[in-house]
Amino acid sequence: MTNVLDQLREMTVVVADTGEVEAVKAHAPVDCTTNPSLVLGALKDPASEALVVREIEAGRKAGLSPEAVCDALTVAVGTELAALVPGRVSTEVDACLSFDTEGSLVRARNIIADYASRGVGKDRILIKLASTWEGIRAAEVLQNEGIDCNLTLLFSMAQAVACADAGAFLISPFVGRITDWYKKAEGVESYAPDEDPGVKSVRKIYDYYKSNGIDTVVMGASFRSIDQIKALAGCDRLTIAPKLLDQLGDESGTLPRALSPDSTSGAARIAMDEKTFRWDMNSDAMATEKLAEGIRNFDADHKKLIALIADRMA
Repeated sequence: MTNVLDQLREMTVVVADTGEVEAVKAHAPVDCTTNPSLVLGALKDPASEALVVREIEAGRKAGLSPEAVCDALTVAVGTELAALVPGRVSTEVDACLSFDTEGSLVRARNIIADYASRGVGKDRILIKLASTWEGIRAAEVLQNEGIDCNLTLLFSMAQAVACADAGAFLISPFVGRITDWYKKAEGVESYAPDEDPGVKSVRKIYDYYKSNGIDTVVMGASFRSIDQIKALAGCDRLTIAPKLLDQLGDESGTLPRALSPDSTSGAARIAMDEKTFRWDMNSDAMATEKLAEGIRNFDADHKKLIALIADRMA
């Protein structure tokens, strides 16, 4: 019998939630993803040291600021990852632009141009944007320009509906962070997989999309355990950290399919405009708090990354 990871790959596209070269080589995912936290990890990864030195030295010679070198390094890491996977590399727009549609568009186009200068076409890249109203509007423009987007930090149905209406290529609902919030709020240590709030959120979004013929890809993210992953087997894509990929690879037994486009509830289409979106988000304490927290944390890691680069440039 094949292991659980191999069985999962038969029904779901597996994405590596890491920017570390050796981890990507070891697990051979279809896609991989980056964010400031993951690029920080790559900065400390011995396998990426030559790349880091090269980018910092090039930036120093060109008289670039640490911020500009940070931007270049992020794309350089993504370029190296693109050579290792057959699919897409997600690359994040700076979290500080989460409420700035025009700023997000400028940054996204610069990311695509930098990749192109390194020989990586836009068909290999997903631009990651926070699922704020402003981020979703930026994604709508980019999608119309042929630049596919990954809407991240997604915690609610309102966000999922707005992303679908904008024609986003892919969304990343954050399973584990939803569960974390409910554990604290309800004073619960753990949930059975079928009762896990994070799992239930993704199942509901998946059902809504498939019930309405929505093409946007659902990619569950931010997992805390392999039980959460197994409870979403059959989801379009799942982005999984190396530690959990190892656990799935070590486990035997049959993995039943939990999600299928052939088994939907027929959920009705939801009308979504800016007023409704903002009200629904305001009414959902979990989604509001986790979105704000996620933006703050990504911004903090982005600043840490810039500070590390500034130290090394000095």
